Amino acid sequence: MKILVVDDHALFCEGLCYVLEKLDNNVSILEANNFNDAVTQLNTNIDIDMVLLDLNMPDKDGFSVLDFCREHYPLISIVVLSASKKRSDMNRALEAGAMGFIPKDTTSNVMLGAIRLIMTGDIYVPQSMAMNVPDEDEELANSFTPRQLEIIPMMIKGFSNKKIALEMGISEATIKMHFTAIFKRLEVNNRTEAALAARTLGFNE
Repeated sequence: MKILVVDDHALFCEGLCYVLEKLDNNVSILEANNFNDAVTQLNTNIDIDMVLLDLNMPDKDGFSVLDFCREHYPLISIVVLSASKKRSDMNRALEAGAMGFIPKDTTSNVMLGAIRLIMTGDIYVPQSMAMNVPDEDEELANSFTPRQLEIIPMMIKGFSNKKIALEMGISEATIKMHFTAIFKRLEVNNRTEAALAARTLGFNE
């Protein structure tokens, strides 16, 4: 599998490449720091399978790369990997043909899971951005950390702290800390109230 990372931040690219190596033993990773470099890589490497694309570029925005790929390389899966959490950016990317939208603060495990999902032909968007919530609730829905966004659906299912800890590979003490933060953000006192409040925000199992 060959992946092209299009991002102008060298340190982020370096870390991302390290994470992507966990996808497969034979994964090959290419880098481009701007629109022109991306076009050169795409024209030179006709066997690229996926492009991970930042929206903020020094010469042209990432949507220009997305439009170029859709016009000239329609079989390549394009995934936007952005610091933006605007639903308008996500919707624009998906409407332009992107197969996924992954916020940059996503955990490595969630990111890898999202990429694997996209590799099967599905579309990935983070639940907090996909939810059809009123505008006044959007800030609250987006205030949870990536870990908390993983915990909330399991909380709604009624998983115990122990089961959630096993699922996520972290300690029960850490799960309890996350629940304390979730209860505080939702202004509730227990799991039942939290599950109801989370459903109101658009979370589901």
